[in-house]
Amino acid sequence: MSPASQQSPDRPDRSTEIAAALRDAIVTGRLMVGDRLPSEAELAEQYKVSRPTVREALKRLAAQSLIRTRRGATGGAFVNHLSYEAAHAQQITTSTLLLSMNAVSFEVACEARFAMERACTELACARRTDDHLATMRAELARQGQPELSDEAFCASDVAFHRALVDAAGNPVLSYQLAGAVEAMQPLMNMITFTARDRARIIALHAGLADAVEAQDVPACDRRLRELERYTAELGSAVMARRAARRK
Repeated sequence: MSPASQQSPDRPDRSTEIAAALRDAIVTGRLMVGDRLPSEAELAEQYKVSRPTVREALKRLAAQSLIRTRRGATGGAFVNHLSYEAAHAQQITTSTLLLSMNAVSFEVACEARFAMERACTELACARRTDDHLATMRAELARQGQPELSDEAFCASDVAFHRALVDAAGNPVLSYQLAGAVEAMQPLMNMITFTARDRARIIALHAGLADAVEAQDVPACDRRLRELERYTAELGSAVMARRAARRK
C-alpha cells in the first residue's frame, strides 16, 4: 500500500478548525485589516489538509464578512473591514436561529427584549434627532391606516422600535439590540398579532414617541413597561387558547 493511500482523509471538522484559527488571528490583530492571507496552497501545506478543505474554511470566514476575495494576479483573500452595518444582518439571523432552535419561551423573550430596549432609553432621550422623531411619527401614522395588513403593521412596529434604539446614537447598542428588536420582536408579533388591539398599541407608541421627544426618561421607561405588560398578557392569552384547543 502506497504512503498516499495510507493517509487518512481530512476530518470533517478540519475546515471549522482552520476557520477558527484564522478568525483568532484576525481578532487578536496578528492579521490586520487589508492583510493578504496565505494562498490556498500555502494554507493547505501549513495545516496538512487538501485545498478544498481550505476553500471551505475561507468560505466560512467570508460568510462572516471577515475576509473578502479578489481575483487576478494581485488577488487572494484579504482581511475585511467589518462594520456594524455589515454585521447587522448576521446578528439578526443568528439571534433568530438561536431563539427558534432553543425553544425560548415567549415570557423569556419578552422579558429580555424590553429589558434591553429600556437600557437605551436614557441615551435615546438625550440624543434623539429630528430624523429619529420623524421616523417614529411616520410609523405611527402608518400604523393608524385602517387598510394596513397584519404583516405590514408588524413591520412598522419593528421600524418604530428600531428608530428608538438608533436614537441612542451608540452603534454598539444598536448592533446588540438588533437581535432583540429585529429577531425577538417579529417572533413575538407572529404569536400575538391575531389577539392584539392595534389602537392600544398605537396609543402606547404615541406616548413613547412623546416621551422621547420631551426627553422624559421616566415616562419613556413607563411606556415601555406598559407595552411589556400588555405584550406578556397577549402572549399568555394566546398560549392558553392554544393549550385549550389541544385538549
